[in-house]
Amino acid sequence: MTAEAAQKTGTEPLPDPPPATVDRDPDRPLRIALLTYKGNPFCGGQGVYVRHLSRELARLGHTVEVIGSQPYPVLDDQEGVTLTELPSLDLYRQPDPFRTPRREEFRDWIDGLEVATMWTGGFPEPLTFSLRARRHLAARRGEFDVVHDNQTLGYGLLDLDRVGFPLVTTIHHPITVDRQLELDAAPDWKRRASVRRWYGFTRMQKRVARRLPSVLTVSGSSRREIVDDLGVRPGRVHVVHIGADTRLFSPDPAVPEVPGRIVTTSSADVPLKGLVHLVEALAKVRTENPDAHLVVVGKRPETGPVAEAMDRYGLEGAVDFVKGISDAELVDLVRGAQIACVPSLYEGFSLPAAEAMATGTPLVATTGGAIPEVAGPDGETCLAVPPGDAGALAAALNRLLDDAELRRKLGAAGRERVLTHFTWERAAMASR
Repeated sequence: MTAEAAQKTGTEPLPDPPPATVDRDPDRPLRIALLTYKGNPFCGGQGVYVRHLSRELARLGHTVEVIGSQPYPVLDDQEGVTLTELPSLDLYRQPDPFRTPRREEFRDWIDGLEVATMWTGGFPEPLTFSLRARRHLAARRGEFDVVHDNQTLGYGLLDLDRVGFPLVTTIHHPITVDRQLELDAAPDWKRRASVRRWYGFTRMQKRVARRLPSVLTVSGSSRREIVDDLGVRPGRVHVVHIGADTRLFSPDPAVPEVPGRIVTTSSADVPLKGLVHLVEALAKVRTENPDAHLVVVGKRPETGPVAEAMDRYGLEGAVDFVKGISDAELVDLVRGAQIACVPSLYEGFSLPAAEAMATGTPLVATTGGAIPEVAGPDGETCLAVPPGDAGALAAALNRLLDDAELRRKLGAAGRERVLTHFTWERAAMASR
């Protein structure tokens, strides 16, 4: 496939517009405030982004202070990276999500706004974190050269230059996509009304995004949707591909391959992740490959579509969920799988795809969103299937389970693709 044809089919990273820059002496390291309203790497891709980007920016000589809220970021022990905790009321913590705080927990009007928004069915954290961050930064004039916001997009971050801070924001993908997928999957008007209330913050994010001087995003697919869905001017949106920690996610022949193991990552049982379609596909696969089983890196759902599908197809013993594992355990889990699978209906980038490919594990992935841009051409670096098609997923999984040479070929080609295009070192150099 030629490079031109690959770009037309979305399998090659699109050419990037010139990256955003800050007026400065190019030889002087930057003092960077990296904001994240939800930064734990075990809660989704944004936490992984903060962890790895902060480390690589520091390795380039910059000073990075991560300012985050609960669940707090987990950062690498790297000179030049520090964490400042900017606490919220932590209304969604386990084991008591949607809790009502005690009276003595309230500190100011922002806390009152946070609780009131939750009580009315909305999600307050992007707005309330942005307000707290603005207040915090205003008290620290002159301490940072640039503020890098990780998809908060709250009103409090508008016009930060007035308090002396140039702002750049990363938008991984517009959350309006998640909103529409959940609306499409809602079974009745009550659920649709609840989804609209929860995603009410996306109206704010759309207004804020249009006023930002510079936006970074992680793929050409996300760039197009930021322009189309959020109305951001194309010249303000710059693609900086992220990727895998290729030192950690690497092949290791000493790790034994587990026959029939399929591994996937799903941070939540939501339509966007497409896990229910993979569970349905597994039931089909097991009619030809009885050893086939699925390991899901994520929390086991007690109710909902995935739990219902497992019960319907009698898959209780064939699907395992693991959470809270170490990086080393995660890497060995992926290395030991015969197949890694990304069944998502949409991804703004897909870190699980890049990380699996980096270990040399062959990949089956959908063509939702930016996944083809990461996973590459069908048959060359992965097996690609339409999103939401359990039958196509099953056929691809069976094909790979039955063909050891194809697994070897795709695994090696996937590793090479990640090394060439998708590393954190490249991301840090492009976004500084």
